Amino acid sequence: MGVNINSIMEEEKNQYIIVDLAIFMGQSNMAGRGVASEAPLVPKGYGYEFRAVSDPTKLYDIVEPFGLNENNILGIYEPNMKTGSLVSSFVIAYYNLSKIPIVGVSASKGGSSINEWQPKETYINDAITRLKDAQVYLVNKGYKIRRKFMVWCQGETDGDNNMPYIEYKQKLQIMMNTMFESGIEKCFLICIGNHRDVPMKYSSIIKAQMDLCKAHEKAILVSTKFAEMTSKGLMKDAFHYKQHAYNEVGTEAGTNTALYI
Repeated sequence: MGVNINSIMEEEKNQYIIVDLAIFMGQSNMAGRGVASEAPLVPKGYGYEFRAVSDPTKLYDIVEPFGLNENNILGIYEPNMKTGSLVSSFVIAYYNLSKIPIVGVSASKGGSSINEWQPKETYINDAITRLKDAQVYLVNKGYKIRRKFMVWCQGETDGDNNMPYIEYKQKLQIMMNTMFESGIEKCFLICIGNHRDVPMKYSSIIKAQMDLCKAHEKAILVSTKFAEMTSKGLMKDAFHYKQHAYNEVGTEAGTNTALYI
């Protein structure tokens, strides 16, 4: 007599609330410098924010600016800087394909260098603490965590500082490995775009990100759309983007992440 897989899956769904846990990490274009009112509204049940710093007692519906109040004065701290991000569009696109809600954790810091995300440095330690607190909360509340992953977008600062290709690539891999050791299964990477006024300034950083994703089985490139935004007129300054650009990138990244999983 065969096993009815569908009935087993239905039984599991009835026993648990199944979610995917995602930590959004990087610098300002992950934190978001757009306009919250121009971001899409996340439908009820598509995703939640675990506010590890400001209120770790419950889950919140995802709204922009995502992570606005997640400021740890001893860690990731940028009060009033987050104004509208790619997270909402990512979550919507992800749910549309996967039908699994994301519990998102904010851990991004504008202007941060890859040097500040190395083992034992303040930002990565804070990110790991936030991740673990979210996991403990979910388990204690009866959620079943299907996947744990990070979404990463960072590198403009290191491009501005002319960090060599090999140094950035090595430090990016060290950062990822530290997160893998802390329970993250995959790093879904959103490639940075070009400097608006000096188009080739970030070329070595972009190449390092793409090459690492080709070489590392746990690093997956999910969007290169930021590179298109200068020609579309969707940059607000030399480094940052209008909200429509964040929406486009989030949609592509969320779609590709769900397809990969």
